[in-house]
Amino acid sequence: MSTLVLGLGNTIMTDDGFGVKVVTTLSSRYNFQGQVKLIDGGTLGLDLLPELEELDSLLIIDALDMRAEPGGIFRLEGEEVPRAFASKLSVHQMGLQDLLAVAEFQGHAPRNLVVWGVQPECIEMGTELTAAVEQTVEPVVEKVLEELRGWGVQYEEKDQE
Repeated sequence: MSTLVLGLGNTIMTDDGFGVKVVTTLSSRYNFQGQVKLIDGGTLGLDLLPELEELDSLLIIDALDMRAEPGGIFRLEGEEVPRAFASKLSVHQMGLQDLLAVAEFQGHAPRNLVVWGVQPECIEMGTELTAAVEQTVEPVVEKVLEELRGWGVQYEEKDQE
């Protein structure tokens, strides 16, 4: 079983960098066993298409405008995912919607598709997450690990020397 954990966002647009921050945190702390790949997808869009070939499970982490309080955490799966990216917060989300559509058209739609997202407070120029979004990084890291365990993914903490 192959699994991709994909962090999306623009790290110079404040809270839009949330997905990249979570994936960077995961890859710095954990070793994942088996066919598991963690990717900082940034704003790549359709350039990520080769990564979806022969994929069983896709877990996306991103800032999502769900019209909620800043820092609100959301989990979407399956058919909910393309609909969530219909109201675009950032240019990369249009690319993600296209990416998922092309992957499905080519017969590469993953069996499991989940998005963990957070409601941003600010998406203006800046390299730091706002306090409301920063405080959600650790809880989302834990939710992602829990999701991966449910998919049978094994991991261990890296030695932090």
